[in-house]
Amino acid sequence: MKAVIQRVLRSSVEVEGKTVGEIREGILVLLGVEKGDGTADAEWMAEKIVNLRIFEDQAGKMNLSALDVGAGILAVSQFTLAGNCSKGRRPSFDSAAPPEEANRLYEYFVTRIEETGLPVATGIFQADMKVSLINDGPVTFILESPKKSGQG
Repeated sequence: MKAVIQRVLRSSVEVEGKTVGEIREGILVLLGVEKGDGTADAEWMAEKIVNLRIFEDQAGKMNLSALDVGAGILAVSQFTLAGNCSKGRRPSFDSAAPPEEANRLYEYFVTRIEETGLPVATGIFQADMKVSLINDGPVTFILESPKKSGQG
């Protein structure tokens, strides 16, 4: 499982010209699900994101988590994060999880974040979405579940 997370002042997602999800200060999560990912990956990713200390404390240091500041989370499924661009000029999506499995794990990830009590908004799985954001910092991180990154 891969995620690009961005600390934002605000972010929103539109489908067919209508806003379907938006947050104020918080984290925009672009989440990609790959073959072999499971609920443990989704749990790890949710726990990591809500506890990652990327918000500034009174001294201007990144010492506070989303849970500490009550940040909103906008979770958007991002199929293209499973793309491999190492060969040729067209990305390969062979490592992407099948849509049914990807949606199940995306929804599970969202549920795990909702259980923390943080405000959560989402896009619509497999929809053509337009994502807007004001990146705060800019602060952007790439996360991979431990089985791929070798980290815990």
